[in-house]
Amino acid sequence: MSSLASSGTSTGASTSASINKKGNVATLNTTKLSAIDTYGNQFNVPDYTIKDILSAIPSHCYERRLLESFYYVFRDIFAMVTLGYLANNYIQFLPNVFLRTAAWAGYIWTQGLFGTGIWVLAHECGHQAFSDYGWVNDTVGWVLHSYLLVPYFSWKYSHSKHHKATAHLTRDMVFVPKNKERFLSARGVEDLEDLVADSPIYTLISLFVQQSVGWLGYLVSNVSGQPLEGISKFNTNHFNPSSVLFERRDYWYIVISDIGILIQMTVLYTWYKNFGGFNILVNYFLPYLFVNHWLVFITYLQHSDPKMPHYTADQWTFARGAAATMDREFGFVGKHIFHDIIETHVLHHYVSRIPFYNGREATIAIKKVMGEHYQYSDENMWKSLWKSARACQFVDGDNGVMMYRNVNGFGVDPKKKN
Repeated sequence: MSSLASSGTSTGASTSASINKKGNVATLNTTKLSAIDTYGNQFNVPDYTIKDILSAIPSHCYERRLLESFYYVFRDIFAMVTLGYLANNYIQFLPNVFLRTAAWAGYIWTQGLFGTGIWVLAHECGHQAFSDYGWVNDTVGWVLHSYLLVPYFSWKYSHSKHHKATAHLTRDMVFVPKNKERFLSARGVEDLEDLVADSPIYTLISLFVQQSVGWLGYLVSNVSGQPLEGISKFNTNHFNPSSVLFERRDYWYIVISDIGILIQMTVLYTWYKNFGGFNILVNYFLPYLFVNHWLVFITYLQHSDPKMPHYTADQWTFARGAAATMDREFGFVGKHIFHDIIETHVLHHYVSRIPFYNGREATIAIKKVMGEHYQYSDENMWKSLWKSARACQFVDGDNGVMMYRNVNGFGVDPKKKN
């Protein structure tokens, strides 16, 4: 990855578009668009179509194998139960408090990893990638997500809208970046010249808040979602069947999601009453916090990077939006515990019903079509997290292709004029 370097703020020029009609099919022809990314490099807007992508994927990649999908569910549950049995029966016999503390910490961390794997499998269910049977997908997804206090259908419906409008500045549903005007308003100033750089400690605190309570904030009050002016937080949360996030037809499914949460909360209360606070703390609550952390960590880095574009309504297409995501590498954990949700996310945005175990083959196929537009990074993800937090404060552009900018002195200086 090239180093951050100062450059001008030009974002490229757009030219007129024309619509050609042939029979009952209309296609939009535009000249190629480009912009300057945060690093000062030219970003070329994709010009291929979704048909090009779909045609490249081998048909067998769409095959959803019920037994294989269930294998991963039971494998992850077995791992969590086995770890729980070993920890709760043998850590107490370690000879001193330091070893016992280290063992509990390792156990909690590992349970959080496998819990995230369970979350990812429920995510597969929400996209109907788990099996060919909708009722199986929704039943398994509802059970798994309810265990993790996730309102399954509520998330399923809002997440579907995110997939339908990825990188669309006014329709996307999660990690929607501020434009320059909203950024200035949030900072209480009228011009970028009035701002000074954020201190590293400020960035660190912001990341801590994001990683610890960001997921709950999104569920409860649509934090990082599309700004909805004049609408109360109660009407933008995932537990309200009448929330503006959902359609009227979704009402009773949201109720079913809430019932799942209430059942799990009853289970947790019973757990506490029978086994005590320490038991539920180390076996559920702390691993649960790590699951929430990993979810935000993964999602943020899939959709926030100094090289990543967003689009205004007049330049957005589904093919462009789906390419505005990034595949990353997370080693053994990403491949074997997180079920490739990090490594094959670009493919997932093009065809979300392809099961994860076919994702790598399908990714290789679409890379041949995407060429330079396929976004990938093997940089250490913790380093990427810090870099994105410092460099990706708002988006700006003059031709509908909006690239990340910041006032922290990284890359292109947004205060400079052409």
